[in-house]
Amino acid sequence: MTTEKLIIFDTTLRDGEQSPSVTFNTEEKVLIAKQLSHLGVDVIEAGFPVASEGDFEAVRRIATEVGTLMEGREKIGKPARICGLARAIPNDIKRCAEAIAPAPLKRIHTFLASSDLHLEYKLKIDREECIKRAVAAVTLARSFVEDVEFSPEDAGRSDPDFLCLLLGKAIEAGATTINIPDTVGFNMPEEYGSLINYLIANTPGADKVNFSTHCHNDLGLATANTLSGIKNGARQVEVTINGIGERAGNTALEEVVMAIHTHPNFFPVHHTINTNLIFQTSRMVADFSGNAIQPNKAIVGRNAFLHKAGVHQDGVLKNRQTYEIICPDTVGVVDISLVLGKHSGRNAFRERCKELGYPNLSEEQFQKAFIEFKALCDKKKNVNDKDILEILKAS
Repeated sequence: MTTEKLIIFDTTLRDGEQSPSVTFNTEEKVLIAKQLSHLGVDVIEAGFPVASEGDFEAVRRIATEVGTLMEGREKIGKPARICGLARAIPNDIKRCAEAIAPAPLKRIHTFLASSDLHLEYKLKIDREECIKRAVAAVTLARSFVEDVEFSPEDAGRSDPDFLCLLLGKAIEAGATTINIPDTVGFNMPEEYGSLINYLIANTPGADKVNFSTHCHNDLGLATANTLSGIKNGARQVEVTINGIGERAGNTALEEVVMAIHTHPNFFPVHHTINTNLIFQTSRMVADFSGNAIQPNKAIVGRNAFLHKAGVHQDGVLKNRQTYEIICPDTVGVVDISLVLGKHSGRNAFRERCKELGYPNLSEEQFQKAFIEFKALCDKKKNVNDKDILEILKAS
């Protein structure tokens, strides 16, 4: 099956920082950007330069220090493209261009709301004015860089035919990537995929640009919507590490990448992410952001590769593929053990006894220890290795 390259656009440092209570300082942003480069991210949205002097400085430093890095990118053959966000306002665009200027590969990402709801109540303009401002923004951005991305904010609730007209004009003005945001996480997967398909089929000049997804997780569908977008023609995905972002968050990079990784014959795309760095990158972002990762978070959660049920533990001990669709070390997870509790079976308990230095227990000793272990599990919420050692020493 011939596949196309999927562009991984990471917005952890921009949309991710819009998570409530999350603020990265400049040094943290540079370190995260370097890690994203090593990870193999294609485009790093480094920030919103006009937002503050600090954000401008961070984007400028990332463009300077990360924009030329090639470590870990030898197979990709080029450094990460450094991107800055700008509203469809001249000063925003000029400030953005200045911030990203040192990077060899750079992009200006400009956006303007397109839904009637936003046009009427937020911007207080009509559709004609919307098109006029979008064209002016893209035209100005192209005067600074060759790579310009345009996003019609709230595209998921916009009139599809108006979007075709608006996006056609943006492409005519020089946009090279068209991003379709489900800004409030409203769309269903089939609905979002159909929108991508319709826009590609009916937008003038669509064949000249890449279409991109940008999905929010308000209904828990960000990853599903993004994957639906890929199936319907999108060749760029906008994602964040751990899915952090505004409100309920964004599409998680690790979920999209590993969905494609585990289904290479299902999706018409391939990625160039160094998957063995996913866990390390996840922990860095969690530490710097102060946002703990929920234990059952897919791919990077503490419980993602742990097994508690006795039937599952027995299967994993015999062949890990019985209950694991991803080998933990594929994403950089190496410290994995079975979670022993009241649901654990004899095989799992026997393996733990061996790991703790008791490989030669008699059947009578083992049976006595196992019964005491089960009894303790009914009394104590978390039974640890120290507890099991006490039982073994007394057996």
